[in-house]
Amino acid sequence: MNYLTIYVAVVLIVMTLYLRRQRRIHETHSAELRQSVQAGLVEPPSLHPVVDPSRCMGSGACTKACPEGALGVVNGKATLINAAACIGHGACMAACPVESIKLVFGTEKRGIDIPNVTPHFETNVPGIFIAGELGGMGLIRKAAEQGRQAMDSIRKKKGSKAQFDVFIVGCGPAGLSAGLSAIHHQMRYKLIEQEDSLGGSVYHYPRQKIAMTAPVELDLVGKVRFNEVQKEALLDFWNGVVEKTGLQIAFRERMESIERVDGHFMVRTNRGTYTAGTVLLAMGRRGTPRKLEVPGEESAKVTYRLTDPAQYAGQSVLVVGGGDSALEAAIALSQEAGTDVTLSYRSAAFSRVKQKNRTLLEQQQQAGRIRVLLQSTVQSIHDHHVTIEHDGVAQRFPNDVVIVCAGGVLPTPLLQQIGIQFDTKFGTA
Repeated sequence: MNYLTIYVAVVLIVMTLYLRRQRRIHETHSAELRQSVQAGLVEPPSLHPVVDPSRCMGSGACTKACPEGALGVVNGKATLINAAACIGHGACMAACPVESIKLVFGTEKRGIDIPNVTPHFETNVPGIFIAGELGGMGLIRKAAEQGRQAMDSIRKKKGSKAQFDVFIVGCGPAGLSAGLSAIHHQMRYKLIEQEDSLGGSVYHYPRQKIAMTAPVELDLVGKVRFNEVQKEALLDFWNGVVEKTGLQIAFRERMESIERVDGHFMVRTNRGTYTAGTVLLAMGRRGTPRKLEVPGEESAKVTYRLTDPAQYAGQSVLVVGGGDSALEAAIALSQEAGTDVTLSYRSAAFSRVKQKNRTLLEQQQQAGRIRVLLQSTVQSIHDHHVTIEHDGVAQRFPNDVVIVCAGGVLPTPLLQQIGIQFDTKFGTA
């Protein structure tokens, strides 16, 4: 056997193995795409990738970079196979070797409203600025950079006789960066966060890697270099920055209104009223948690997300909602010893959830670990029980904790009331 024959044989073996691998990938991702279509999971919630098929070479780098498994390779091209799972952090775009991916908002069928801002991050209402996810930037490093750049514009407006030079709403990457800049520029600031933790949307990311593919500059800190970092490590870093710099954050404080009064802004929250020369809106697009609006919801035992299933071990827990977050919460709770879990959903079926969650829920239900009440509505919440209407009959269930996973209410009406104008994006950047 001559060298040419050996060379051809090796090439044929390599090509055969490669084609078999590509076929397996195509079959797997095609099946996932079919499942998503059947489950109605075809509409991305916010910022998401669009692939240019004329440029895509099907390398699969983007699919490996996506921590949510939202992208796959079908017919040799990158494809959004699970649109509903996409969280829009942009790792796929950065990983693409041929720049065939761009990030856009909305689709041809469903538009998304994005505030109209100037290159200096000022809205059409003079003195009100927007940076980060609310303004259309979901990438962590870009949002942080926007927060710093917005403060460069805001500091030029110093001189107001109000309590604060700037009132910052939201403590995600943009708000944190803006707060550090406020200290750096010796500005009087107030930074509020409606939840009890910093990080914004990052706090709600799954326990997977997230990408910061380029350095980001933070005032007081300097250049921060992250390539791939887990969510928990990033949150630990930010908490360390807060402790080191003395950044003041008012947690569990929610903005309720903004008015222009005597040349400055009057900002009302659930804790008080403040005056500020400028306002920077740096909140995310998750919105304020949607409430049930039933008697007893103000009880301390009602929460709007699950942080640690183990803390509810041995208790009677009601989960309300029909999306992936509700199912995942109920499943996680049911795996804790002695926990009595009830899942209440107003519709007749879970139509827009991942097949994996649907399967796990059915398994736990069949094992007697979860009580599922479809076509049910919570009527009232009491100290030791809840009343739920199920199939037209009001029933009482023992209860220690209520976890509401019913999505969020975007602040669009509030911002429109302030006078901020929006553009509707239909699959555009």
